[in-house]
This record gives sequence, C-alpha cells and structure tokens, in this order.
Amino acid sequence: MVTVLKSERYTRDRLERVRAAAPQVAELTTDAKNSLLLAMADAIEYHRRSILDANERDLQTSGLQGAMRDRLLLTGDRILGMASGLRDVAALPDPVGETLAEWQHANGMHIRKVRVPLGVVGIVYESRPNVTVDTVALALKAGNAIVLRGGKEAAHSNQRLVEILSSIAGVPEGAIQLLDSSSRDSVQELIKARGLIDVIIPRGGAGLITYVVENSMVPVIETGAGNCHIFVDESADLDMADRIVINAKTQRPSVCNAAEKLLVHEAIADRYIPRIVKKLAERGVELRGDDASRVIAQGLGVASESDWGEEYLRLCMAIRIVSDTAQAIAHINRYSTRHSEAIVTSSEANARRFLRAVDSAAVYWNASTRFTDGAEFGFGAEMGISTQKLHCRGPFALAELTSSKYEVVGSGQVRP
Repeated sequence: MVTVLKSERYTRDRLERVRAAAPQVAELTTDAKNSLLLAMADAIEYHRRSILDANERDLQTSGLQGAMRDRLLLTGDRILGMASGLRDVAALPDPVGETLAEWQHANGMHIRKVRVPLGVVGIVYESRPNVTVDTVALALKAGNAIVLRGGKEAAHSNQRLVEILSSIAGVPEGAIQLLDSSSRDSVQELIKARGLIDVIIPRGGAGLITYVVENSMVPVIETGAGNCHIFVDESADLDMADRIVINAKTQRPSVCNAAEKLLVHEAIADRYIPRIVKKLAERGVELRGDDASRVIAQGLGVASESDWGEEYLRLCMAIRIVSDTAQAIAHINRYSTRHSEAIVTSSEANARRFLRAVDSAAVYWNASTRFTDGAEFGFGAEMGISTQKLHCRGPFALAELTSSKYEVVGSGQVRP
C-alpha cells in the first residue's frame, strides 16, 4: 500500500528517491519501456473493480457537483480508456536518442545533437485521476521519473492507480512517487525542490497554475486554462456553425478545450443568435450576452466585463456581437488564455487572417476547439496543453518531455 505521511520529511524522502531513480529510467531500452507500459495496461484492466471502489470513496467525500464531479468520475469505459492510452503510448516511436542534427567540424570532430530525457518531472493537478495514468505513461516512455501531486478530491483514486502502476515488475524503485494531497505544503515543497526536480507541470484551473508559476523555483511548463472562443463570421454556413458551437460547448464542458465565448458577426447576428441561443438553451446551457445580443435574443443574462476573461468549465456561455474579423481577433487576443480559438467562415481570406493573427496555441478554421488534445493530434496521451511559448506550445507529449545534448566524437583534437 502507498502510505501518505503528512510531513516535510516524507516529501523530501520521496523527492530524493525519485531523483535517485531517474538515471535507471533513462537507461531503459525502448523494448523494456514498451513492455512496462503494456503490463501496466493489463494491470489497470485487471484491477478495474478496486479502482472503481477507490473512486467511489472520492466521489462520496468530494462535495463536487456537475461538470467538476464529471472530471473526477471514473467508469468502466474510462478505465478501459486509460488502458488503451497506455497501449497507444507504447506503440509510439521512442523519442529518446533521436538525432536532431549532426555535422562534421572542420577539424574532423563529429557533432551530433540528440534527444535525452528531462530527468524528473513533477506534475501538480486537480481532480482528474486519468491524468495520473496518462502522465506516468508519457514520462516513462520519454525516459523520465515522475512525481505526482494530485488533488485531494481524487486522493483514493490516485493512490490506487499509483499502487498498480508502481507494482509492475521492472519499474525502477522510486520512479513513480505520489505526494500527500491533504494540504498545500506538499505543493510548496515540490516547487521549491530545485536540484531534485527538473521541471514542474501545473495542470488545472487558473488559480493553481498561477500559484505554481509565481512561486516555483523549478522551471515550469505552464498548461493553460481554456477561455476558448468561436467566431461565427458573416459568410459562415449556419448549420455548420451550429454543430461546431454545440459540440465545443456541450460535448464535455468541464475540460479546458471547451468553448466558453461565442462571437458573432453583426451582419448575421439577427439571424444567428436567436437560433443558437434556442439550441444551446435546450441543452441546458446558461447564456449571457452583451447589450446588443440581449436586444436580439430573449433569455440572455448580462455578461459583465469579468465574464469575458472567465473560464466557466460548466454549461455556461457568453455571446458578443462584433463588427468584423479584426474586432473578433482583437477581442480574442485581449481576453483569451491563448489556448484554442475557432472561426467558422466560408471566406478563405478571413480564415487565413484569423489563423495568422490570433495568438493562441491552437487555431481552427471550421472545426470544434474540442480537438486540442494529444490523442486527437496523434501524440497518444498528453501532459497537458501548453499556452506558453517556451519550451513547447499546444498539446505536449513525448517529444516535449525531452531535452537535448551534444555528443562530440573526436580523434585527439585540441583547440589551438
């Protein structure tokens, strides 16, 4: 059993153990890593009942409702999805050792730039236990050890999953560590552990991400909150727009790539806003709007200034009328979290301008924002969606969990 002790010494011990394990993980061959991942997948399926029991304990004590409860909930199908994700990662090419560039120095030395593991990855996340499995899979395949600090709402689920994953024969001792989630102390200790942890990845709401970014002494890869937008242009196919808006808002509203804001060109606002409001309301979406939208459609609440920057993570959407593509772009670049934005239009010129000018990690033309996902992009599972520009942006997975080094082979050369 994984015993979680609430002490600074406990956390320090775990961090020192994972640091010691990192070189052993880095030396695993591709075949060995793939075998471990496949064994983990089988074990997750075999222990499905105990995982569901642990998750039920979390659900009974979490106090979460609606979309946030859905983030915590595990089902038989979701557990099978975890196992499938492990197998998908096993099937991906191993990035470790990949040659990024090579050349010959004038003096005859051969210089090669190759991918290498980051070392120890720390991830701080909230109430989605599937993140535990996804991140372990990716870290291991990229040759990294991992420290997990999940949310207290998922403590029993995460504990059971880590027990299963770390029990697989061949996993280096200490390579997967789970920290106490009952207080913020373990987060504080993790993000101050410079020298033991190579990179921190915060994954969750804006408050969590901001706290880690502003307080960490360890380099951070920031996964962003998702205040995502859809702009329905004047030349849009309105049936297509309906499908995209409804999917992006309602298919799974609790995730970061769900759409939160709808911008509509003023030339079609009278026709489009009443129809999409009716369809969204029928699906239980709470709707808010600017003054112009509220004149056109009944049932809209008032969208205040704070609404435009808020990530709802629930069945709620705010609507604004804009005069043209330029105003839509300006609104998005002001209020978005730089995650995912979409334009629905038949105008290639407007689409190309939108794709070029919107400063977000993923920008869509005539497609739902819900596709911003490592698996959907063909990367297998993902560590998160990075909204920063260094060292990666968008869905990041295996390649982004590596660094590089230079291997230089000479024959006795010295510098004159």
